[in-house]
Amino acid sequence: MIKTLIAAALLAASLTPTPQPAPGACAPSTAPPPQSAPPTSVNTLRQAYHCVLDNYYGGPALDTRTLLRNAMSAYTQELMRRGADRGDLRLPALTGNRDTDWAAFAKVLGTGDPAALRAAITGMVAGLQDNHANWIKPEPEEESEPTGTGIVGVSGAYGARLDPATRPPLFITEVLPGSPAAKADVRPGDILVKANGVPAFFGDTVNQSLVDAIGAPGPVRLTLKRPTTGRTRTVEIEPGPLTRPPRAVTSKTLPGGAVYVKLPGFFGGAADQVIAKLQGKPEAVVLDLRGNGGGSPREVTRLLGAFAHGKVTSYFCPFEGDCVPNKTDDSVPLVGARLIVLTDRGCASACDDFSAAVKDNGIGTLVGTRTAGAVSGPGEGYLLDDGSVLVLPKVRHLGPARETIDTVGVPVDHHAPMTALDLATGRDPGVAKALELLREQQ
Repeated sequence: MIKTLIAAALLAASLTPTPQPAPGACAPSTAPPPQSAPPTSVNTLRQAYHCVLDNYYGGPALDTRTLLRNAMSAYTQELMRRGADRGDLRLPALTGNRDTDWAAFAKVLGTGDPAALRAAITGMVAGLQDNHANWIKPEPEEESEPTGTGIVGVSGAYGARLDPATRPPLFITEVLPGSPAAKADVRPGDILVKANGVPAFFGDTVNQSLVDAIGAPGPVRLTLKRPTTGRTRTVEIEPGPLTRPPRAVTSKTLPGGAVYVKLPGFFGGAADQVIAKLQGKPEAVVLDLRGNGGGSPREVTRLLGAFAHGKVTSYFCPFEGDCVPNKTDDSVPLVGARLIVLTDRGCASACDDFSAAVKDNGIGTLVGTRTAGAVSGPGEGYLLDDGSVLVLPKVRHLGPARETIDTVGVPVDHHAPMTALDLATGRDPGVAKALELLREQQ
């Protein structure tokens, strides 16, 4: 349920097979991986190891001993979890030499265990501590319609986990119409107290185990508190078929004439969809980026070009050498409107990028809460011999002031967080603050 929906698939490159990579190499991926491929092997892990060192922007500074230690740690933990640990399995003496360390490591693994090797690759990539570095083992596409509970948003969603900065309470933000959750009268604003008996918080600290509890197969038992009444109830929801509406830009006119535009992601063509909503040349635009998980850097520069020209929007920096500036797309006609941008912790990646450009260049005003800070650099996919894909940033992202946005986020000019009671009663503090700011400027 929520585990699936808050997992961030940060696959920026389209994934397609090129000719099979040679042993120890990885190949850039440009279309979907093959439907059938050999199982994960020691050679797959070898490809991943060399691929990280050769293609990750921080590869030249990585210590091979740390990479292999992280891989061995995850490998042995997977064996222990299955009761299949080996008495002869130890981390060999490592020197920091790329090739000799791999040879010693591979000798210890022997033929290897496929499931443990998959865990090793995951652990090695996780050790980079880079939110845009991922290893993905694509699953065959299901011909049947998707299933789930229909709860597609929670207030603490933050990549594949929950935001460690989340304060109580944790509450539901979106429920698909007609879904099992909607039929069980689960509503936006309902406070999530427990999931399958696991509490949402320990004191004031969000409980990361809640993600695994909710993602367990079968029915989901939720303890919910309704903020409008204070009533607490427990519901059991059986996953069922879901119908997801297509992602699209929506708009409406606010009191006073400002145009409100909701942009759910920087997907292909998103900028032009927003610009089309502004053809009436409004005096003010309230652009809602809350929950926008990112997308294409090109869409960012194009949309920024509707509000400013001649501005540096960010920098892409290699490990060595000069940073390359990204700039507004000045081929886009200026709208000439005042811009207010609504952000929250769900505004990530390209959304972080857009928000930093707005703030640093004085293009508009940010209202809401600090962005996610999940913008290390655009990822590129590399195909491994088992049909899996390693996603690695080739450059590091910096904001227009050459500041690091990744892990930090972009602070807002006016704090206006959404609460459970706001959602339950239909109040939007971000829009309310935007309208207040616009009235002050009249």
